[in-house]
Amino acid sequence: MVKIRLTRMGAHKRPFYRVIVTDSRTRRDGPFIEIIGTYNPQKGPAETKINTDRAKHWLERGAQPTDVVKKLLQKAGL
Repeated sequence: MVKIRLTRMGAHKRPFYRVIVTDSRTRRDGPFIEIIGTYNPQKGPAETKINTDRAKHWLERGAQPTDVVKKLLQKAGL
C-alpha cells in the first residue's frame, strides 16, 4: 500500500518535515517514491508547502494519507 506521510529532517531539537509518498512497509526516514511538500512547525504560524497537483495525483491512485497529513492537506485546500 502506498502512503502519504511525514519524514523528519533537520537538526537536533529543530525538526522540519517532508511530506512524502512511500510504500507503507518502509521505515520513517527510509526510501521514498516522491517528495510532494514540506511542513515546518518551528515557524511562528506553522509553514506548510504542498504541491496540490501531485497530492491529487497520488490520492486518485489510492495513496492513503496519515492523520497528520490529512489535516495538512485540508489546510492546503484538498
